[in-house]
Amino acid sequence: MNYRHGYHAGNFADVLKHTALCELLRLLLSKDKKLFVLDTHAGAGGYDLGGALAGRTGEAEAGIARLAAAPRAGMPAAVVRYLAAVAAYDRKFGPAAAGGGPRRYPGSPRLVRAALRPGDRFVACELHPGDALALKREFAGDRAVEVRQADGYQALKATLPPPERRGLVLIDPPFEAADEFERLARAVRHGLRRFATGCYAIWYPIKDTAAVADFLGAIAAPRLLTLTLRLDGEGESGKLAACGLAVINPPWRFEEAMAEALPWIAGVLGGRATLVAPPASAPAPASGA
Repeated sequence: MNYRHGYHAGNFADVLKHTALCELLRLLLSKDKKLFVLDTHAGAGGYDLGGALAGRTGEAEAGIARLAAAPRAGMPAAVVRYLAAVAAYDRKFGPAAAGGGPRRYPGSPRLVRAALRPGDRFVACELHPGDALALKREFAGDRAVEVRQADGYQALKATLPPPERRGLVLIDPPFEAADEFERLARAVRHGLRRFATGCYAIWYPIKDTAAVADFLGAIAAPRLLTLTLRLDGEGESGKLAACGLAVINPPWRFEEAMAEALPWIAGVLGGRATLVAPPASAPAPASGA
């Protein structure tokens, strides 16, 4: 994948990833203890869906635009909360057009920042120079957000374990390198050695099912929940049409929320979804999540 997130902002993969992210944040922040959040591949922060990058691909039309236009009757609560977070970001740029979808889309850093409480801490890393500069501008003067132009995999070593002892680590690599799955698995294993009780959310494309299976097996985490979303007509256009999110140490009730939301999302977007839960015997983390 030749990946800059601006080309794909608001697409079906973002819908999956960011619905889950909003729900993880809600559940983790329901406790009164401070939370640390690390976004290893943060992107530019926010995106103009009609701009040069997102407007060129139009992928948001089959993602967030379609979801935002869906009837609210019967909509799962997790989806309602996700759409509310997107709409709140979009309103910062002026009133929305009647009946229209969002014009601006919040990347993961904006969704994280909107959820944090005073005292929580957020480190957002982005290696691409242009996106890192945009991210710094997005959060200029915001002391709750530390933006680093850095390799996100190295940030795992530099920031874990956090002093807060409770954390959410979002890993959303560009998948430009041929060995990205191997690098990702090593990074996750290293993170777990340093911070075994943290909650990790790891996004990945599904183009080679054998490579995905090898990656999930290499993580070797007992409390691993996987969510996948596949669009109908997968592979016909040559574009990415299937992706997954691996969640390690999910908080209580996350699985329940996503089991309701994921099939509904798949139905609206025209696709199929699966959720694979950890074994019932898998031990819960001693702390963190």
